[in-house]
Amino acid sequence: MAELLAWIARHLVDDPAAVIVESVERDDVLVLRLHVAPDDVGKVIGRQGRIARALRTIVRASGARDDRRIVLEIAD
Repeated sequence: MAELLAWIARHLVDDPAAVIVESVERDDVLVLRLHVAPDDVGKVIGRQGRIARALRTIVRASGARDDRRIVLEIAD
């Protein structure tokens, strides 16, 4: 799942080399932290958070297939 998220994020930003996806396990939840260049944060969030919402939906749907809760955090 982290690879798919990184691939999508690399195609959204101007600096694809700065995209890093970090996986952290908290309780029974897998947290994916998306790091991008400071200038690209707005591109990943989108207008009124639409792109961020879509990314979270993709991540949540992939976790549902495995009966696992996955959360996306966009790091500053």
